[in-house]
Amino acid sequence: MKKQLLLLITLILSYNCYTQISFEKGYFIDNNGNRIDCLIENIDWKNNPTEFKYKLSENSKSKKATLTMVKEFSIQNFSKYVRGNVEIDRSSSILNQLSSVRNPVLKKETLFLKILVEGKSNLYHYEDGNLIRFFFSKNDSNVIEQLIFKYYLTSNNFRAENNRFKQQIINNLKCNSISSKNIEKTKYDNEDLIHVFIQYNQCMDSDFINYYEKEKRDLFNFNLRPGVNISSLNVTNQANIFRNVDFGNKFGFRFGLEGEIIMPFNKNKWAIIVEPTYQQFSSEEESPISAVDYKSIEIPLGIRHYFFLNENSKFFINGSYVLDNVLNSKISYSNTDFEITKSTNLAFGIGYKQKDKYSLELRYHTSRNILSSLFFFSSDYNALSIIFGYSLF
Repeated sequence: MKKQLLLLITLILSYNCYTQISFEKGYFIDNNGNRIDCLIENIDWKNNPTEFKYKLSENSKSKKATLTMVKEFSIQNFSKYVRGNVEIDRSSSILNQLSSVRNPVLKKETLFLKILVEGKSNLYHYEDGNLIRFFFSKNDSNVIEQLIFKYYLTSNNFRAENNRFKQQIINNLKCNSISSKNIEKTKYDNEDLIHVFIQYNQCMDSDFINYYEKEKRDLFNFNLRPGVNISSLNVTNQANIFRNVDFGNKFGFRFGLEGEIIMPFNKNKWAIIVEPTYQQFSSEEESPISAVDYKSIEIPLGIRHYFFLNENSKFFINGSYVLDNVLNSKISYSNTDFEITKSTNLAFGIGYKQKDKYSLELRYHTSRNILSSLFFFSSDYNALSIIFGYSLF
């Protein structure tokens, strides 16, 4: 079964090479100010790009455009980037790497900046790994300036914050609807800063575009996950071979409730999953006289990756670390009962999802020793799950 599952995953990954490249309508402006309408590969970058691929038509070969060649590019109804010659502070926010200097260390760089709000005053976003910075331009100016926020260490080795961005907003976005009191509560993040820049553009009676709203997507799914397990259990006793027993393969019911958090980058292809699941396995054998009654709540914690076929359907693979919480379960020999205890294992699955509502998954569980707390006993519990899914929201 392991070999067959690995083969299926390999086939899906191979197919993915031909299905995942998505070129969407857009344009870019070159150094001479020429606008080139084209199809741009939409990777939905987590980190701000330094280059991108484009096609002049569906059937033409893809070409590469770089930061040095392009002033601006946009993917229709999705995102827009502009090239900016800016001063940026790259001071770390990691505790053991904090500077003792309160002021930012600004250095000139040329970057593609992602526009979040475009209007009379623009808000820009830059991300590179753990580094997140916001920039702004005011009153139709081409000068782009960083909004300053910095963690630093005080002389007593306490972490402090330089929140100069609040004063920058007060000084530059003067409007009756933007008060100092409200700005004091503003956080250095997408939601709060976008709100402020929308307020300002509305106050100035300026047309504006909220690109963040265009990109906003469903980032959480709650799914019902009923299904069946094909399970087997083999028990070995090193001290008494007459207690060795193979309980064979049995069908059992399972029911899970899955929470799926979609990562807000890379076109919704990655997700974190957690799925509390009730499962049960029971069997009886005559030689030796024995029985097993095993019930538990499994909690798989894992990562899922989607491979889009079209707008309505997609394949996925996932891997999980499974915590097994046993519910009053035992293995019995004649008149002697042995308690089944909690254990862990890994699980790997492949599946198909239709219209973001219905799914079907085949999941393989690696071996689980459910008698690990007993001397001389060892066990090999395996399961193959067929899981049906329905998304409530």
